[in-house]
Amino acid sequence: MTNYEEMYVTHRYAQEVVDGLRRVCKKEYLACLRHLNDLERQGTEEFPYVFDETRADRIFNWFENYCYHVRGPFSGQLIQLLPFQYFDLGCVFGWVHMVTGKRRFSTSFNLRARGNVKSTEMSGIALYGMCADAIYPPYRPELAKFEQMPEVECAAVDRDQAKRVWGDARLMGEKSAAISKYLIIKKTYITSKTRSGWLRPLSKDTKNKDSGAPCLVIVDEYHAHPNSDVVDVLRSGFGKRYQSLMFYISTAGKDAENNPCKREYDIASKILSGEMTDESYFAMIRELEEGDSPSDKSLWVKANPILQHETDYSVSLMEQIEQEYNIAYGSSDPDKIREFLTKRCNLWQQDSEEKYLSSEQLNTWKNLAVPRKEFQQLIKGQNHLAGYDLSKKIDLTAYGGCCYLADGRVAVWAHGFIPEEAVQIHEKKDNVPYRSWIRDDWVTETPGAVVDYDTMSEYVDNFINFMGKKPNEDCFDPYNATFYMIKLGEKGERTPVEVRQNTLSLSEPTNWLRELIVSRKVVHDGNPLLTWALSNAYAYTDGNGNIKLSKKNKDDTQRIDPAAALINALSRLPKAQLKRSKYEDCDLSEW
Repeated sequence: MTNYEEMYVTHRYAQEVVDGLRRVCKKEYLACLRHLNDLERQGTEEFPYVFDETRADRIFNWFENYCYHVRGPFSGQLIQLLPFQYFDLGCVFGWVHMVTGKRRFSTSFNLRARGNVKSTEMSGIALYGMCADAIYPPYRPELAKFEQMPEVECAAVDRDQAKRVWGDARLMGEKSAAISKYLIIKKTYITSKTRSGWLRPLSKDTKNKDSGAPCLVIVDEYHAHPNSDVVDVLRSGFGKRYQSLMFYISTAGKDAENNPCKREYDIASKILSGEMTDESYFAMIRELEEGDSPSDKSLWVKANPILQHETDYSVSLMEQIEQEYNIAYGSSDPDKIREFLTKRCNLWQQDSEEKYLSSEQLNTWKNLAVPRKEFQQLIKGQNHLAGYDLSKKIDLTAYGGCCYLADGRVAVWAHGFIPEEAVQIHEKKDNVPYRSWIRDDWVTETPGAVVDYDTMSEYVDNFINFMGKKPNEDCFDPYNATFYMIKLGEKGERTPVEVRQNTLSLSEPTNWLRELIVSRKVVHDGNPLLTWALSNAYAYTDGNGNIKLSKKNKDDTQRIDPAAALINALSRLPKAQLKRSKYEDCDLSEW
């Protein structure tokens, strides 16, 4: 029988979660299980870290003895940490190297729903970084050494949001006689009286973002960042301090496929699931899960850990969440529903209902992937069609293809081509990992500053050799395609076909691909480039209800070329030319 009362508070919370005494999502369970497993192996050659309770106590005592609430019903009262905070903060600050005392974690990713004291917690941590953060050998607090000239950055998407954590930290410092004794707190800056340094708000609007040597970076509401520019600048300063810490804190957001916070969420998820190993990365994700109904109020606690505790604030928060649920689902307003799902259930959403694929449809698409080698065996030897989207020569160009399988499914694929001189520019501009995709052979880097069509032709020829037969047709968007189509014609026994880029030509295959996804009759190899393109695509609708793929606007850097190439190929697959009654019972694998 576990005696929870005798356990240290951080370990107790983890044990209660693992023993099923607290209702949490799977990812929080995995975070707690990771902690307990680490306790079992701590201080070993393969895991040279130990949990130092004196280091965890240091952050707990900081909050509960020096930090005051500055907002809400508890304003003016000392902060009393809750059990989930004893776990989160205890893990981040309690785990240290068994010899040096250096903090184990250099990154902390913490995702929880709105209203769960994220900003208050971060403001207290920011002040801790200025006044009390220290390093000392394990279990020797009397040997504590402080950072000289501490640099604490409160980073956010814009100046106002950046000032939220910083502003609360300023008020918190002013309310505490003990903190204000150590800091010079002014309207526009905070610095240490004895060790200099700074605590400052930082955003894309800040002229000088190169802080030099941050010891603590707090990235507030990372989901609102359109890219990782500010974070990348700050991360580049790591290594100049002994134990720099990047602290991401956020709720879920929208535009799930192109959001830097979502990519960080994916990394954290893989660490928790064991797909990745990174001993320097603390991950905590609290969310509703697949199969959870947003209407089940008992499940809201998974994303809102404060609801675990019966307090005046938790009762008030529960009432607010219930009110927002009633408004969102009572009105059937999709924007209000998406807002409820992101902010109160902590579920990532696509940014607009105008997207070609909904969040649910995109998830279905991802689940229809099979390993690459298995996919190759499925399509090898099949009659197939090739599609192309030949963009401006300095941009991403794409090849796609499709074929029927004997079981009635449609197999689809795509590949990208980008000039080597444009890779770095477009990786930054598009905010996507082109170099990683090149390494994994989802994209081919062509020599020079423009797309080399000979390289693309060579790739397609190699694919034809693999398939054992030429495509029945090579389907082109006529724009920028004349030269390449002439070259294909010179090869002989190839059939170039123009696919006009209007809704009359494209509506049926565009609708059909979506139907195939919903009905789970499509299969692909998990190509992240193609998934990215589909997630970027919007559905342009004409006056007659016909659709075609479109970018959100013509200057949008979130590209759709691989999806467009695939649609061009699908437009010539027999289904698009035959009425359903004529092909439903036919074996189309030999067309």
